Amino acid sequence: MKISARNDLSGKVISIVRGPVSTEVTLEIAPGVQVVSTITSNSADSLKLVEGQTAYAVIKASSVMVGTD
Repeated sequence: MKISARNDLSGKVISIVRGPVSTEVTLEIAPGVQVVSTITSNSADSLKLVEGQTAYAVIKASSVMVGTD
């Protein structure tokens, strides 16, 4: 994955709360350190997110996105 953002944090998906429009994804990037992002449910489906998998918090300005390899 190549991106222009300078801040990407690898972590483990520890929680996925799906809603009809948006999904809240929590990543643990270090023991006891979590990053939470709200993404569209369509994006969560496209990424095929599941608890326990590795994903990335990609931070650009004030937005946090989630990406997978």
